[in-house]
Amino acid sequence: MQLPKIALPLICLALLASPLAHARGTIEKVDIHGLDKGDDAEIIENIEVSLSLYDTIGKVQGESRLEYLLSQAERQTREALEPFGFYNPTITVDAPRNGDTLRVVINVVKGEPVRVRKEHIEITGPAMYDRYLQDDLDAFSPRKGQPFEHTRYEASKITVTRRLAERGYFDADYTQHQVQVTRAENAADIDLAWDSGRRYNMGPITFKQNYFVDKLFDPLVYWEEGSYFHEGKLDRLRESLTKLDYFSTIDIQPKPEDADENGNVPVDVNLTRAKRSIYTTGLSYGSESGAGVRGGLERRWLNSRGHKMNTQLDYAEKRKSLTTSYRIPAFRWLDGWYTFAASAYDEQTDYIDLRNLKLIASRSGQINEFWTATASMNALRERWGYASGTEFTDAVYQYSTLVYPQIAADYVNVDDRLFPRSGISGSATMRGGVEGAGSDTSFVQANMVLRWYVPLGETNRLILRGEGGTTWTSDLVAMPPSLRYFAGGDRSIRGYAWREVGPRTPEPDKFALGAKHLVVGSAEYEHYFNDGPWGAAVFVDTGSAFDNTIDLHTGVGFGVRWKSPVGPVRVDIAHGLNDPDSQFQIYLNIGADL
Repeated sequence: MQLPKIALPLICLALLASPLAHARGTIEKVDIHGLDKGDDAEIIENIEVSLSLYDTIGKVQGESRLEYLLSQAERQTREALEPFGFYNPTITVDAPRNGDTLRVVINVVKGEPVRVRKEHIEITGPAMYDRYLQDDLDAFSPRKGQPFEHTRYEASKITVTRRLAERGYFDADYTQHQVQVTRAENAADIDLAWDSGRRYNMGPITFKQNYFVDKLFDPLVYWEEGSYFHEGKLDRLRESLTKLDYFSTIDIQPKPEDADENGNVPVDVNLTRAKRSIYTTGLSYGSESGAGVRGGLERRWLNSRGHKMNTQLDYAEKRKSLTTSYRIPAFRWLDGWYTFAASAYDEQTDYIDLRNLKLIASRSGQINEFWTATASMNALRERWGYASGTEFTDAVYQYSTLVYPQIAADYVNVDDRLFPRSGISGSATMRGGVEGAGSDTSFVQANMVLRWYVPLGETNRLILRGEGGTTWTSDLVAMPPSLRYFAGGDRSIRGYAWREVGPRTPEPDKFALGAKHLVVGSAEYEHYFNDGPWGAAVFVDTGSAFDNTIDLHTGVGFGVRWKSPVGPVRVDIAHGLNDPDSQFQIYLNIGADL
């Protein structure tokens, strides 16, 4: 039968008007109700990751697809709760439609968590007598009566498994590995056991490289062959090799599959040399030194015995320095270096004409992970004179020769060396010379710097800094300016210019002379915005350089902070309170200040 011509358009209109024509929709938003955004933040995040609904927000979906997504939401939410110990939650999914858009609301009642009812957690074999592994078992979580959280359980398992490997139990394996959850009773029964197998020993170390002399790195292997295997020994070896700065790649591979009949595991140390020469260039500017250029050449190694050489030149308008050092690796007793250095310094500012030459022979070494020490013998020859007005024509030059031993120690115990938020760092130095034994005067000098980093919440920190120094001598005039104490500047008392605080020459010049003693204290508060790289700081510094009577100077200021890829960048603006008419001082620092 042939339909009238008007019938076909009417049928199309009828189809468009039917419910099938509207069987499409868009999910506008997904809300999760019933969970605390603070205490349950991890659970909420896991639900959001598990829900397929989130992948379709803002996208038009067919009716059958929407029905499928909504039907899966309850199951996916339930599974997302299980890792946190909630196996019997009550979950409802509502999806009211507003035209072609839907707002999905998932209501969650966690219910009672599944708790550990029975536990059997043990290690058999030689490791059952290993104190460290027993400590890990004692700390295993969750235990009987505690909520069974998968993440805690897996983390505890990984801790034990890693410890077994670290301590040389390479044959360790599970003998029991089961958790049975009874939903109806909200109970979990843990049955977990390892057999450690034998403990292996440290075998021969083979350094695989083709340049340095044989046996050069053997002193870095501080343990005896045949002693118990421990990953920490290899970590310390890697750290020692890294500090040498010879290599771009250090790959340490224990090979338990090649252990001998006594259980000695050979270790291959594969070393790839880094680029031999490092060239540095740059521009510099300082309010005291003027504009300048900097350049340097460092040879990571000079020969197959691992000797190094480094030369640095800083040539500015009013200050010039040249330093060359030659270093020889020293592995006996403490990892470190024998260093022989020579430096020349020339300073010609508006008020002082100073030149010196210094020779240094030192031995440095790392005492432990926190302490390093350097003992040195120094020879210093210095000439200086002060201007009269702005001229040096009538300046009276003084000379000083000092030969003295020095010992310095550095301590660093912080959570992050690039940007510490918690911990303490500091340094202490003592030096002294005897008149007639190479020195023009007898003296003893001691100096100490201490920094304390205190975390305040997640995004703030407090930095407390203190410095003190003193000189015992009967003839301060014979002490060259390079060994006297000055105060003022970005690493001293902000708000004052470099060397501004301390004894001065008579009027009208009032140039800094340097002092016997130094005391400086500082408190700084930093806040970083939204836990990001940018922050702000406020601070107060106080202190003085003095001979007999202390005259404290205080400065206050604020600054901008940036956690750059190369280290912290600090820009500070400060003002000295002792002279209200003094100018504001601006300081720029780059790099960690430990």
